[in-house]
Amino acid sequence: MNYNPNNRPINQSRRPKLDMDDEWNAKFLNKIKVGHISTRDGNQPFINPTSFWYSKEDHEIYFHSNAVGRMRFNAENNPETCFECYRSGRLLPSNLALEVSFQYECVIAFGRIRVIEDIDEKRGVLNELLQKYFGEMRSGEDYRPITNNELKRTSVYGIKIESWSGIRNWEERADQAEDNEWPDLDPKWFEFY
Repeated sequence: MNYNPNNRPINQSRRPKLDMDDEWNAKFLNKIKVGHISTRDGNQPFINPTSFWYSKEDHEIYFHSNAVGRMRFNAENNPETCFECYRSGRLLPSNLALEVSFQYECVIAFGRIRVIEDIDEKRGVLNELLQKYFGEMRSGEDYRPITNNELKRTSVYGIKIESWSGIRNWEERADQAEDNEWPDLDPKWFEFY
């Protein structure tokens, strides 16, 4: 569902052919490795890159940080947040300036951050994070299991998604001028970078 500042669904997208559905959004969140979380302290915005895990069952994005610091302070005092993750591909040159673009896919989610205090829930979330990034490694075999002392030194968060949107612009080529006024572009611009 698209989002606007008044927290109302937007029924029309500027480029509806690029809009992706909920199933695509969920799969995308499970494959992307780095997300960006936007928080604020009063009127001052902050953005942090982070590893994350998405639970389709809970419709929640999970991540962790230090036990104290800016993220914890912002989460406790201004829980409204925006989350973004993306993947980019090659440049899409055009002989029309307004059509120059690049390939990209992204999900943007809006919601509220909650600090997870329950020790078993924290451990479960962190184990799911480890599973996402190091799925072939096993707790108790390849690494020591998470200790209670380590959990005390870590803040674990969930972002309950209130709305989200996914966009995929993965065209093979940008639109070009069809008149003879502008020459065809040099093929080097269409190579993968």
